Amino acid sequence: MHFKTLFIGLLFLMTFSSNAQNSGNISIKIRTQKKGISIRGLSIPNETTIWASGSKGSIVYSNDGGDHFNWKPINGYENRDFRSIYAWDDKEAIVAAIAAPAIVLKTKDGGVTWYKVYENTDSLIFLDAIHFKNDLEGTIVGDPINHQIFLLKTMDKGEHWTQIDSSYFKSPLKEGEAFFASSNSTISHFKQDDFLVTGGLASRLWINGLAHDMPMIKGEKSTGANSIAISPNGSTLIIVGGDFSKKEQATNNIVGFDHFMMKAPRAKRDPENKDLLKDNWVINKKIGNLHGYKSSVIFLNNKVILTCGTSGVDWSTNKGKTWNFLSNEPFHVVQKQPGKKAAFLAGSDGRIGYIGFE
Repeated sequence: MHFKTLFIGLLFLMTFSSNAQNSGNISIKIRTQKKGISIRGLSIPNETTIWASGSKGSIVYSNDGGDHFNWKPINGYENRDFRSIYAWDDKEAIVAAIAAPAIVLKTKDGGVTWYKVYENTDSLIFLDAIHFKNDLEGTIVGDPINHQIFLLKTMDKGEHWTQIDSSYFKSPLKEGEAFFASSNSTISHFKQDDFLVTGGLASRLWINGLAHDMPMIKGEKSTGANSIAISPNGSTLIIVGGDFSKKEQATNNIVGFDHFMMKAPRAKRDPENKDLLKDNWVINKKIGNLHGYKSSVIFLNNKVILTCGTSGVDWSTNKGKTWNFLSNEPFHVVQKQPGKKAAFLAGSDGRIGYIGFE
């Protein structure tokens, strides 16, 4: 989609400096920054490799765990906004530029050279997110064209892309329902199930092409779900968003779901979401509201969740039941650092920050 109360815990006293936001012993340390660059794409394939992408053809790269970053704009694409990125390792990565002509580029030499693997010149095209469920199978989602969700699929590590037929979707699209390209995280998967979250005039959770209503703010072009994350064990699903035009609004900006391997207990069933029960997903009504609009969310483990947005950074240690306000530093996207209880965040002015919870 086109982008145009203070809480203090006993252990989290906020102090601020020019290059870090602190909460007790936990701080966000800015590792690199560049004025005038917006970063919304972030991919961390292993403990030492970090890739990021954004406006003005920007690619940011580290191969030493984020101690140092190199800025590598893609030659010939300096005016493009690469809001989506996925990296396999320190050599191979793929990026998508949002609007017409929408393009997807790939590198196999650590960003030294890039080649085009997809292009779409439709004036209505707008690519929102890219996601891979394994090394070979990937998906790109774009805003609807002619009242149909635009979905691309690859089976060969992004070398070739084909559009998924509209018959895949079992629910009709609602008026004004689309996707946000805020953090490259409106797509996810767990095992064989594929998930999408929409926003705008309608905001719904899509599971394998079937849409489900949820209690997320909606009704305006600036409202709805922005990001989805699933716990490593697949038992919890968290969706965050809100209204990006009212970043401090702290109601109906998060939805949680619990997954049951067997049939959900009767006490937890919601008669208004019978379709969700078929997949054994139940809305968790005990999820606490966030401190404002959030555009990205991740699980650090099965209980600890980290989320960020222009309203700042929140985190939870109990699967989202309660939230601690960590920082008012705005970030667009957050990704876990594999092998560590840590994460990197990225946002405006080319800022990439690091936060560790060890």
